Amino acid sequence: MKYHSTLFLSLIAYFFCIDTLAAQPLHRAWSPNSLVWNVESDKPLPDIESFTHVQWETTGHRFTQLITDDSGAQRIVEFDPSNNFAQQQLVSSQQLIPAGSSTPIHIESYTYYPEHHLLLIFTNSKRVWRAHTRGDFWVYDLQQHRLHQLGKGLPASSLQFAKISPNGKMAAYVSQHNIYVEDLLTGKKKQLTHDGTEKIINGTFDWAYEEELFCRDGFRWSPDSKSIAYWQINAQHVRDYLMLNTTDSIYSFVIPVQYPKVGYNPSSARIGVVNIASGITSWLKIPGDPYQHYLPRMDWAGNSYELMIQQFNRRQDSSVLYLANIRTHTVKPIHAEGDTTWIDLNYFWQYDRPGWDWIHDYRDFLWTTEKDGWKHVYLFHRDGTGEKLLTRGNYDVIDIEGIDEKNGWLYFTASPENATQQYLYRVRLDGSSIEPEKVSPPQEIGTHEYRFSADAQYALHIFSNHNTPPVSEMVQIPENRVLKSMPQYPLSAAEVKFLTRNPQTFFQVTTDDGVTMDGWMIRPANFDSTKKYPVLFYVYGEPASTTVRDVFAPNSWYQQLADRGYVIISVDNRGTPAPKGAAWRHAIYRGIGILNIHDQAMAARKILQWPWVDTSRIAVWGWSGGGSSTQNLMFQYPDIYKTGMAVAGISYLPCYDNIYEERYMGLWPEDSAYYQAGSSINHVEGLRGNLLIVHGSGDDNVHYQNQERLINALVSHEKQFSMMEYPNRTHSISEGKGTTQHLYTLLTRFLETHCPPGAR
Repeated sequence: MKYHSTLFLSLIAYFFCIDTLAAQPLHRAWSPNSLVWNVESDKPLPDIESFTHVQWETTGHRFTQLITDDSGAQRIVEFDPSNNFAQQQLVSSQQLIPAGSSTPIHIESYTYYPEHHLLLIFTNSKRVWRAHTRGDFWVYDLQQHRLHQLGKGLPASSLQFAKISPNGKMAAYVSQHNIYVEDLLTGKKKQLTHDGTEKIINGTFDWAYEEELFCRDGFRWSPDSKSIAYWQINAQHVRDYLMLNTTDSIYSFVIPVQYPKVGYNPSSARIGVVNIASGITSWLKIPGDPYQHYLPRMDWAGNSYELMIQQFNRRQDSSVLYLANIRTHTVKPIHAEGDTTWIDLNYFWQYDRPGWDWIHDYRDFLWTTEKDGWKHVYLFHRDGTGEKLLTRGNYDVIDIEGIDEKNGWLYFTASPENATQQYLYRVRLDGSSIEPEKVSPPQEIGTHEYRFSADAQYALHIFSNHNTPPVSEMVQIPENRVLKSMPQYPLSAAEVKFLTRNPQTFFQVTTDDGVTMDGWMIRPANFDSTKKYPVLFYVYGEPASTTVRDVFAPNSWYQQLADRGYVIISVDNRGTPAPKGAAWRHAIYRGIGILNIHDQAMAARKILQWPWVDTSRIAVWGWSGGGSSTQNLMFQYPDIYKTGMAVAGISYLPCYDNIYEERYMGLWPEDSAYYQAGSSINHVEGLRGNLLIVHGSGDDNVHYQNQERLINALVSHEKQFSMMEYPNRTHSISEGKGTTQHLYTLLTRFLETHCPPGAR
């Protein structure tokens, strides 16, 4: 339901370059993950040509990069920005040829352990729900020039989340829901858990934990390398949603997905610590019913006998941080907070940090909360005392970027004046700052992204706005002094002009309710304000994503529609995660399908008053949560929206997973009235316009049953509509030859048929 952002949709439409619709062909397709260095393996290393795929080392400020030349040969190179980017090749393709093979392993990703002179290489990956997290791992010893595969004897491509122990002597990984350790010298494996199944999941997570709590890697080495802390997910009582595959064999077969829906208990979770030597797991006694709480975050607390753990209650309106001592078998709460709506999970800590940042040699930690109405960073002592607000003011901290303990600075991104943009700021770590100090160059208006080195002395800085392609720079902090600069994507001036030929502009609209919303629009380059134009609204509208950001995200499809005389508009309603304060974001509580729909419609009413808008040609479309919004807008406000295209939308809110829906809508059955009010199937009697619904029958996220329930509701009310099912396609509806082109051609033809293009 949260899968499609503005950038994601832009990249899809751009990358596939829908030739049947294009006014002229694009000469280069780009993607953030497709850029490589043009290096030949038998030539000297070049100067830096790109900052794509920078990996900072865990201490200091050196970084490594994976470089691939035109022939496909790969190498990993280390750079030092403090020494004029002095470089050292760590490994080349020729060194990654396994014994008995003539072909080097293909590096998909890697982790460098400089203190142990080891490279951990991931290859031959397989997709697990959203990401390719299962595959093969190889270890390359840089000193001994030795390459060996982990997990020999285990099924191919079955290893997950391998990591080297802190002492450099062992590796740990998950295979088939069990945790293993392996001696790097002897290759001897030891299985630490033995009860792993599809329903008992050790060291990884089930679908809902991964999708909604951003949990994938489920185990942590202790600092002394003697034990491993891990999650165990028990999904034995979670029912399977059965997807039906009718095309890949003569007889159909089912594909089960562990999927806890609204009103049904989630998987239970517990955390244990397994001793490497004995193989015995000690389970932490965390208070509460394990089926009525979630454990989204866990990590070691700076030593090998204490863990920090975050616990949510089932409603997710209460959060507790525990300090667990595995020696004394105690679990002590050190910080608790509650809310009348929900506690916002620290999304920006979801991947590379546990949910907090330790400072001062683990004596203190940083934590964010919205308790004063804005998302701010606080400092706490290790025992939860000594609370100190570090970021002050009426603005939200978007992301913590770097911590410079040596000089006493906290770096973060925020946007106090314009919620569509993003800039770097800093405050003192001792809490003495009255106002944040802006670090981003003041003349660069738009969105700034930073990836700091571990010591916060250097950073990769990427700047863009809606008409400026991303430029990446390696900068020195705090002066933001540019050491090297280059385009992030290899686009010529002619290509940029072509991609933005119909200009995008930003605006604000204030409804009769007094709600001011940010929006963008793309108008035809030959726009004539004396004529009337059709408008296509793009909508998302739910708490997981915004659509209005001042970034360079050219959308080929929108440009093609503008060429034909459409105006494309998107606005962000209350409840979207814009940096506008907690009241803005939490206004949607128990109001998905109602408040967001009302805001979108009220904004549209204002826009329809613009003199050049043809009120008889108003269309709306969206994907996932935007598909849900499109359905509700067509049903609840048929006087505004005449044509709608709903892709992969939820039609009955209880059909979605419990973690997401219960967070924002409450518990079933006591809050069932809110679910009923927000479900589009309960508003179909209002449909008067032309509706297209699209869904993939293999969607494991928003299940195909949503399409069928909506069909039944429409039929029962004698409402005519159009539909398209894409067999076995997932939520992205991208699998299979020609799928994306077919989908966007379908959308375009439906739009042109029912909402004709062109100025009148």
